[in-house]
Amino acid sequence: MGFGDTAKKIQTLADKAERTYQKINELRSEVEETQTTVLDTSKRVQRLENEMAEQRAVLDAVAEEVGVDLESVSTEAHITDAEEVAAAEGGIADDGGRGDAESDGAGTGADESAGDAER
Repeated sequence: MGFGDTAKKIQTLADKAERTYQKINELRSEVEETQTTVLDTSKRVQRLENEMAEQRAVLDAVAEEVGVDLESVSTEAHITDAEEVAAAEGGIADDGGRGDAESDGAGTGADESAGDAER
């Protein structure tokens, strides 16, 4: 009986080892795929950053030719956004629990999203 139990334990151990080996190989494959994805994403991000820099240079050149001060336009846009955020936050705190759409900032989500998309 001792040999039967030992053989059974050895077989159970061998089965567990085989499952562990398969799982390690699956994880290795997943890690390799993830590394490939990260490298591809990094390359895409670099291309997008280069493209954005080129577009910025074109925009700067056009703005200079037309006589638009991009720095002041950008500053004003940031100020306007900050004022809108402050007004929305102030409205939430100061609505006195009324829950009005105007005072709780509920109607500003789409406007802010559109502003973010333009940047």
